[in-house]
Amino acid sequence: MPARHEIRIGISGWRYAPWRGVFYPPGLVQRRELEFAATRFDSIEVNGSFYGLLRPEYYARWYAQTPDDFVFSLKAPRLITHLHRLRDIEEPLGRFFASGVLGLGEKLGPLLWQFPPRMAYDETRWKDFLSMLPKDTDAARDCARRIGADVDSTPPRRRLRHAVEIRHPSFRDEGFIALLRRHRVALVVADTAGRWPYLEDVTADFLYLRLHGDQELYVSGYTDAALHRWAARIERWAGGGEPDDAVRVSAKPAAPARRRAVYGYFDNDVKVRAPFDALRLRALLGLDART
Repeated sequence: MPARHEIRIGISGWRYAPWRGVFYPPGLVQRRELEFAATRFDSIEVNGSFYGLLRPEYYARWYAQTPDDFVFSLKAPRLITHLHRLRDIEEPLGRFFASGVLGLGEKLGPLLWQFPPRMAYDETRWKDFLSMLPKDTDAARDCARRIGADVDSTPPRRRLRHAVEIRHPSFRDEGFIALLRRHRVALVVADTAGRWPYLEDVTADFLYLRLHGDQELYVSGYTDAALHRWAARIERWAGGGEPDDAVRVSAKPAAPARRRAVYGYFDNDVKVRAPFDALRLRALLGLDART
Protein backbone atom coordinates (compact mmCIF):
# COMPACT_ATOMS: atom_id res chain seq x y z
CA MET A 1 0.00 0.00 0.00
CA PRO A 2 1.28 3.55 -0.72
CA ALA A 3 2.63 5.66 2.13
CA ARG A 4 -0.29 6.77 4.25
CA HIS A 5 0.56 10.44 4.12
CA GLU A 6 -0.01 10.40 0.36
CA ILE A 7 -3.76 9.82 0.80
CA ARG A 8 -6.14 12.29 2.49
CA ILE A 9 -9.83 11.49 2.81
CA GLY A 10 -12.19 14.03 4.33
CA ILE A 11 -15.40 16.00 3.96
CA SER A 12 -16.58 18.96 1.92
CA GLY A 13 -17.49 21.62 4.47
CA TRP A 14 -18.14 21.03 8.14
CA ARG A 15 -20.86 23.45 9.28
CA TYR A 16 -24.19 21.68 8.70
CA ALA A 17 -27.08 21.90 11.13
CA PRO A 18 -28.31 18.30 10.54
CA TRP A 19 -24.89 16.98 11.60
CA ARG A 20 -25.33 18.34 15.12
CA GLY A 21 -26.10 15.58 17.58
CA VAL A 22 -25.44 12.96 14.85
CA PHE A 23 -21.84 13.37 13.77
CA TYR A 24 -21.07 16.13 16.24
CA PRO A 25 -21.64 15.24 19.89
CA PRO A 26 -24.76 16.70 21.51
CA GLY A 27 -24.00 20.03 23.12
CA LEU A 28 -20.85 20.72 21.11
CA VAL A 29 -20.74 24.48 20.49
CA GLN A 30 -20.63 25.53 16.84
CA ARG A 31 -17.28 27.30 17.13
CA ARG A 32 -15.64 23.98 18.02
CA GLU A 33 -17.06 21.94 15.14
CA LEU A 34 -13.95 22.36 12.98
CA GLU A 35 -11.77 21.37 15.91
CA PHE A 36 -13.85 18.20 16.38
CA ALA A 37 -13.91 17.35 12.65
CA ALA A 38 -10.12 17.72 12.54
CA THR A 39 -9.86 14.96 15.14
CA ARG A 40 -11.52 12.59 12.66
CA PHE A 41 -10.09 13.75 9.32
CA ASP A 42 -6.74 15.05 8.11
CA SER A 43 -8.24 17.26 5.41
CA ILE A 44 -11.40 19.28 4.74
CA GLU A 45 -12.57 21.06 1.61
CA VAL A 46 -13.65 24.65 2.31
CA ASN A 47 -16.90 25.66 0.56
CA GLY A 48 -17.34 29.18 1.91
CA SER A 49 -14.55 30.55 -0.26
CA PHE A 50 -16.67 29.68 -3.33
CA TYR A 51 -19.51 32.04 -2.42
CA GLY A 52 -17.43 35.11 -1.59
CA LEU A 53 -14.08 36.32 -0.32
CA LEU A 54 -13.45 35.40 3.28
CA ARG A 55 -11.54 37.57 5.74
CA PRO A 56 -7.92 36.82 6.72
CA GLU A 57 -8.92 36.20 10.34
CA TYR A 58 -11.02 33.22 9.22
CA TYR A 59 -7.98 31.49 7.74
CA ALA A 60 -5.87 32.38 10.77
CA ARG A 61 -8.50 30.91 13.10
CA TRP A 62 -8.79 27.70 11.09
CA TYR A 63 -5.02 27.35 11.07
CA ALA A 64 -4.94 27.64 14.85
CA GLN A 65 -7.83 25.18 15.36
CA THR A 66 -6.32 22.28 13.39
CA PRO A 67 -3.38 19.91 13.95
CA ASP A 68 0.03 20.52 12.41
CA ASP A 69 -0.46 17.84 9.75
CA PHE A 70 -3.90 19.09 8.67
CA VAL A 71 -4.60 20.32 5.11
CA PHE A 72 -7.37 22.52 3.74
CA SER A 73 -8.47 22.40 0.11
CA LEU A 74 -10.14 25.63 -0.98
CA LYS A 75 -12.95 26.03 -3.46
CA ALA A 76 -12.06 29.04 -5.60
CA PRO A 77 -14.59 31.89 -6.03
CA ARG A 78 -17.57 31.41 -8.31
CA LEU A 79 -17.04 35.02 -9.36
CA ILE A 80 -14.21 33.71 -11.55
CA THR A 81 -15.71 30.41 -12.70
CA HIS A 82 -19.46 31.07 -12.88
CA LEU A 83 -19.94 34.83 -13.26
CA HIS A 84 -16.88 35.93 -15.25
CA ARG A 85 -16.56 32.48 -16.83
CA LEU A 86 -12.79 32.99 -17.10
CA ARG A 87 -13.09 36.38 -18.86
CA ASP A 88 -11.39 39.47 -17.39
CA ILE A 89 -10.32 37.64 -14.26
CA GLU A 90 -7.02 39.33 -13.36
CA GLU A 91 -8.61 41.50 -10.67
CA PRO A 92 -10.81 38.83 -9.01
CA LEU A 93 -7.89 36.39 -9.15
CA GLY A 94 -5.69 38.91 -7.38
CA ARG A 95 -8.35 39.66 -4.77
CA PHE A 96 -8.72 35.97 -4.03
CA PHE A 97 -5.03 35.58 -3.28
CA ALA A 98 -5.03 38.81 -1.29
CA SER A 99 -7.92 37.66 0.91
CA GLY A 100 -5.79 35.68 3.34
CA VAL A 101 -5.71 32.22 1.76
CA LEU A 102 -1.91 32.19 1.81
CA GLY A 103 -2.08 32.61 5.57
CA LEU A 104 -2.83 28.89 5.77
CA GLY A 105 0.84 28.32 4.98
CA GLU A 106 1.78 24.65 4.88
CA LYS A 107 -1.86 23.74 5.59
CA LEU A 108 -2.97 25.06 2.19
CA GLY A 109 -3.75 22.13 -0.09
CA PRO A 110 -5.16 22.06 -3.62
CA LEU A 111 -7.32 24.87 -4.98
CA LEU A 112 -10.54 23.57 -6.54
CA TRP A 113 -11.99 25.37 -9.57
CA GLN A 114 -15.52 24.15 -10.23
CA PHE A 115 -17.27 25.14 -13.47
CA PRO A 116 -21.01 25.39 -14.22
CA PRO A 117 -22.89 22.72 -16.22
CA ARG A 118 -23.70 25.11 -19.09
CA MET A 119 -20.13 26.29 -19.61
CA ALA A 120 -18.70 24.52 -22.67
CA TYR A 121 -15.03 23.99 -23.39
CA ASP A 122 -13.34 26.96 -25.08
CA GLU A 123 -9.72 26.17 -25.87
CA THR A 124 -8.50 29.77 -26.08
CA ARG A 125 -10.15 30.80 -22.85
CA TRP A 126 -8.73 27.78 -21.05
CA LYS A 127 -5.22 28.33 -22.35
CA ASP A 128 -5.33 31.86 -20.98
CA PHE A 129 -6.77 30.73 -17.64
CA LEU A 130 -4.27 27.96 -17.03
CA SER A 131 -1.40 30.26 -17.95
CA MET A 132 -2.63 32.78 -15.37
CA LEU A 133 -2.91 30.30 -12.50
CA PRO A 134 -0.02 30.86 -10.07
CA LYS A 135 2.12 27.76 -9.74
CA ASP A 136 3.52 28.73 -6.34
CA THR A 137 2.87 31.11 -3.47
CA ASP A 138 5.33 33.72 -4.77
CA ALA A 139 3.38 33.89 -8.03
CA ALA A 140 0.13 34.10 -6.04
CA ARG A 141 1.49 37.07 -4.09
CA ASP A 142 2.41 38.68 -7.42
CA CYS A 143 -1.22 38.25 -8.54
CA ALA A 144 -2.33 40.14 -5.46
CA ARG A 145 0.26 42.89 -5.87
CA ARG A 146 -0.77 43.53 -9.47
CA ILE A 147 -4.12 44.81 -8.20
CA GLY A 148 -2.47 46.95 -5.55
CA ALA A 149 -2.87 44.59 -2.59
CA ASP A 150 -0.33 44.58 0.22
CA VAL A 151 0.68 40.99 1.00
CA ASP A 152 3.27 39.49 3.31
CA SER A 153 6.49 38.63 1.46
CA THR A 154 8.19 36.69 4.25
CA PRO A 155 6.66 33.18 4.05
CA PRO A 156 8.78 30.66 2.13
CA ARG A 157 7.74 29.80 -1.40
CA ARG A 158 5.54 26.72 -1.70
CA ARG A 159 4.10 25.00 -4.73
CA LEU A 160 0.37 25.47 -5.38
CA ARG A 161 -1.77 22.64 -6.69
CA HIS A 162 -4.87 23.28 -8.80
CA ALA A 163 -7.76 20.96 -9.71
CA VAL A 164 -10.67 21.63 -12.08
CA GLU A 165 -14.15 20.12 -11.91
CA ILE A 166 -16.02 20.32 -15.21
CA ARG A 167 -19.70 19.62 -15.83
CA HIS A 168 -20.28 20.04 -19.58
CA PRO A 169 -19.90 17.10 -22.00
CA SER A 170 -17.78 19.17 -24.42
CA PHE A 171 -14.82 18.66 -22.06
CA ARG A 172 -14.53 15.10 -23.30
CA ASP A 173 -11.76 16.40 -25.51
CA GLU A 174 -8.24 15.00 -25.88
CA GLY A 175 -6.89 18.51 -26.38
CA PHE A 176 -8.33 19.56 -23.03
CA ILE A 177 -6.66 16.62 -21.28
CA ALA A 178 -3.33 17.42 -22.95
CA LEU A 179 -3.66 21.06 -21.87
CA LEU A 180 -4.22 20.08 -18.23
CA ARG A 181 -1.20 17.79 -18.34
CA ARG A 182 0.95 20.54 -19.79
CA HIS A 183 0.11 22.76 -16.82
CA ARG A 184 0.10 19.92 -14.24
CA VAL A 185 -3.48 20.72 -13.25
CA ALA A 186 -5.61 17.82 -11.98
CA LEU A 187 -8.93 16.87 -13.54
CA VAL A 188 -11.36 16.18 -10.69
CA VAL A 189 -12.79 12.67 -10.58
CA ALA A 190 -16.36 13.66 -9.74
CA ASP A 191 -18.93 11.03 -8.83
CA THR A 192 -22.23 12.81 -9.47
CA ALA A 193 -24.65 9.85 -9.66
CA GLY A 194 -24.47 10.06 -13.47
CA ARG A 195 -25.63 13.67 -13.73
CA TRP A 196 -22.40 15.15 -15.12
CA PRO A 197 -19.37 13.73 -16.97
CA TYR A 198 -17.34 11.16 -15.08
CA LEU A 199 -13.70 11.12 -16.17
CA GLU A 200 -10.62 9.51 -14.66
CA ASP A 201 -7.85 10.93 -16.84
CA VAL A 202 -4.75 11.49 -14.67
CA THR A 203 -3.37 14.91 -15.60
CA ALA A 204 -1.11 15.80 -12.65
CA ASP A 205 1.00 14.19 -9.94
CA PHE A 206 -2.04 14.11 -7.65
CA LEU A 207 -5.69 13.05 -7.82
CA TYR A 208 -8.64 15.05 -6.54
CA LEU A 209 -11.88 13.15 -5.91
CA ARG A 210 -15.30 14.60 -5.09
CA LEU A 211 -17.93 12.05 -4.06
CA HIS A 212 -21.32 13.72 -4.37
CA GLY A 213 -23.51 10.63 -3.89
CA ASP A 214 -23.61 7.07 -5.18
CA GLN A 215 -27.17 6.94 -6.51
CA GLU A 216 -28.71 10.34 -5.71
CA LEU A 217 -26.79 13.61 -5.94
CA TYR A 218 -25.81 15.05 -2.53
CA VAL A 219 -28.17 12.65 -0.76
CA SER A 220 -27.37 8.95 -1.03
CA GLY A 221 -24.61 7.27 0.90
CA TYR A 222 -22.11 4.71 -0.36
CA THR A 223 -22.58 0.99 0.19
CA ASP A 224 -19.78 -1.11 1.59
CA ALA A 225 -19.20 -2.55 -1.89
CA ALA A 226 -18.98 0.93 -3.41
CA LEU A 227 -16.49 2.07 -0.77
CA HIS A 228 -14.35 -1.04 -1.35
CA ARG A 229 -14.33 -0.17 -5.05
CA TRP A 230 -13.22 3.39 -4.31
CA ALA A 231 -10.52 2.15 -1.95
CA ALA A 232 -9.10 -0.12 -4.64
CA ARG A 233 -9.04 2.71 -7.19
CA ILE A 234 -7.38 5.10 -4.75
CA GLU A 235 -4.66 2.57 -3.98
CA ARG A 236 -3.92 2.17 -7.70
CA TRP A 237 -3.72 5.93 -8.25
CA ALA A 238 -1.65 6.55 -5.13
CA GLY A 239 0.72 3.76 -6.13
CA GLY A 240 1.43 5.49 -9.44
CA GLY A 241 -0.87 3.35 -11.60
CA GLU A 242 -4.42 3.52 -12.90
CA PRO A 243 -7.45 1.23 -12.57
CA ASP A 244 -7.67 -1.29 -15.39
CA ASP A 245 -11.15 -0.03 -16.26
CA ALA A 246 -10.34 3.69 -15.93
CA VAL A 247 -12.81 5.95 -17.76
CA ARG A 248 -10.57 8.15 -19.89
CA VAL A 249 -10.91 10.59 -22.76
CA SER A 250 -7.29 10.45 -23.82
CA ALA A 251 -5.91 7.36 -25.51
CA LYS A 252 -2.55 8.32 -24.04
CA PRO A 253 -2.06 6.98 -20.51
CA ALA A 254 -0.72 9.09 -17.69
CA ALA A 255 3.02 9.45 -17.31
CA PRO A 256 4.53 6.72 -15.10
CA ALA A 257 4.89 7.66 -11.44
CA ARG A 258 6.30 6.05 -8.33
CA ARG A 259 3.39 7.40 -6.32
CA ARG A 260 0.78 10.14 -6.39
CA ALA A 261 -0.98 12.11 -3.69
CA VAL A 262 -4.75 11.59 -3.49
CA TYR A 263 -7.26 14.01 -1.97
CA GLY A 264 -10.83 12.78 -1.62
CA TYR A 265 -13.87 14.59 -0.22
CA PHE A 266 -17.41 13.40 0.42
CA ASP A 267 -20.10 15.93 -0.48
CA ASN A 268 -23.23 13.80 0.16
CA ASP A 269 -24.12 15.83 3.21
CA VAL A 270 -27.92 16.13 3.04
CA LYS A 271 -28.66 13.02 5.11
CA VAL A 272 -25.48 13.15 7.18
CA ARG A 273 -23.80 10.42 5.14
CA ALA A 274 -20.62 12.31 4.22
CA PRO A 275 -18.68 12.08 7.50
CA PHE A 276 -19.52 8.44 8.09
CA ASP A 277 -18.73 7.40 4.51
CA ALA A 278 -15.42 9.26 4.79
CA LEU A 279 -14.57 7.50 8.05
CA ARG A 280 -15.38 4.11 6.53
CA LEU A 281 -13.27 4.76 3.45
CA ARG A 282 -10.38 5.88 5.65
CA ALA A 283 -10.64 2.62 7.56
CA LEU A 284 -10.65 0.57 4.37
CA LEU A 285 -7.48 2.36 3.26
CA GLY A 286 -5.82 1.69 6.58
CA LEU A 287 -5.46 5.38 7.36
CA ASP A 288 -4.88 6.45 10.92
CA ALA A 289 -7.84 6.68 13.25
CA ARG A 290 -7.62 10.26 14.41
CA THR A 291 -8.99 10.78 17.91
